[in-house]
Amino acid sequence: MPLAAFRRGGSDSDSGGISAKLNRMPPRLRSRPLAGFIEPCLPRPVDRPPIGGDWLHEIKHDGFRIMARRDAAGVRLLTRNGYDFAGRFPLAAAALAALSARSCLIDGEAIVTDQKGLAVFDLIRGRQPSAAAVLCAFDLLELDGEDLRREPIETRKSTLKSLLRGKHAGIAFNAHFIADGAIVYRQACALGCEGIVSKRLGSPYRSGRADCWLKVKNPAAPAVTRNHDHADLRDRGAVSQSDGAACDCCRVAGRYALDRYAESRYGDGARASCRTVRHIAR
Repeated sequence: MPLAAFRRGGSDSDSGGISAKLNRMPPRLRSRPLAGFIEPCLPRPVDRPPIGGDWLHEIKHDGFRIMARRDAAGVRLLTRNGYDFAGRFPLAAAALAALSARSCLIDGEAIVTDQKGLAVFDLIRGRQPSAAAVLCAFDLLELDGEDLRREPIETRKSTLKSLLRGKHAGIAFNAHFIADGAIVYRQACALGCEGIVSKRLGSPYRSGRADCWLKVKNPAAPAVTRNHDHADLRDRGAVSQSDGAACDCCRVAGRYALDRYAESRYGDGARASCRTVRHIAR
């Protein structure tokens, strides 16, 4: 799927400016700016897409989950474990800095695409800076000091699309589709994507594992078929450098961290071995 497809609006409406969207929010939703690290929403793994018209569906890309924060302190691209990857993804960091907002917190995936426009994790996994990494943005938690987490997903995405309306080489809007989830999933698999994430219309943003976000993996995608070594886990922010060094003996702290990562990525029952993470219970 070409990168340009990420920018297309799917079924989002782009009418009205950002200020108008914020002004239409009930006063009770206009709270103080978000402070500290916000844990991302984690989709629950399922075997098939949900049925019915109450869901929107997004392509799931193979990269690093990033909480992209911009405020008076600067720009940070935070992994799920709180590591700042702004230095590793300078193009995405520069794009975030260039947005027309005083502050924002965007949920997305940092990716590098191949010549076909498909996100490939092997192109981004190293520890050296990746000048080609782009933030594929799919949710907006805060804008100009307004906490948007209780707003419906479709409102948050519409506001995000307006925020990203200009041309920013390092950030792209992740389009969604309000259509038959099974069809979207089949097309995603045919393109070689990692899978899809289905999100219930009208749902707020919830940190941690949530039933309003469901993910269905493409069983043939590299993200599912490959084994993950400890360097991979550390790159994704799952464990610290010291945890990874200790894991060759499966020490308790490191093993626990790896098991929690395996469960978060592959579902309940998944466990980490000393050298790889294997999906045991699917």
